[in-house]
Amino acid sequence: MIEATIGLMRSSGLSGAGINDIVRESGAPKGSVYHFFPNGKVQIVSEALESYSEKVLTFVDQALASKHAPADKIKALFSAFARRVAEGDFQKSCPFGTVSLDLERELEELRVVLETAFSDLKALIAKHFDFGNPRRAQSFAGLVLTTIEGAYIRCRAERSARPFTEAGAWLAELAARGS
Repeated sequence: MIEATIGLMRSSGLSGAGINDIVRESGAPKGSVYHFFPNGKVQIVSEALESYSEKVLTFVDQALASKHAPADKIKALFSAFARRVAEGDFQKSCPFGTVSLDLERELEELRVVLETAFSDLKALIAKHFDFGNPRRAQSFAGLVLTTIEGAYIRCRAERSARPFTEAGAWLAELAARGS
């Protein structure tokens, strides 16, 4: 059910991950949703976002760790995202972004989960860049994260991985100057 929820959120955000959608996609009996997730949709979405967070942190860490020079790290990361979006036929985005766009005020619990996920990603990215100033590395990491989320949107609209490759090339130049 967690994996089904992640897939639905990557495709359609929070609005596309209803209980009936999760049941249909996962093949689980409807009663099992409430057995394992007694607090309903918010609980399963929260747990799915936390699970996805662990996976994306590993994905980003591996891509960045695969190279040594800052520019090469950025190119590797954005190339990995370009492959990922193409493998999903440009229909699968980051669930953090898709769910964020669906958030309503009463879903504070999910907002906090998303804020933590973004914070963790930003800290991980910053860890890979030593610009001689931790605040500068954090700021750069924020730019990288914002660019990733924006590139996902453009990739879907343009049905192309080019937004990732273009952004990666520009950010690689910035990374090279910052080191």
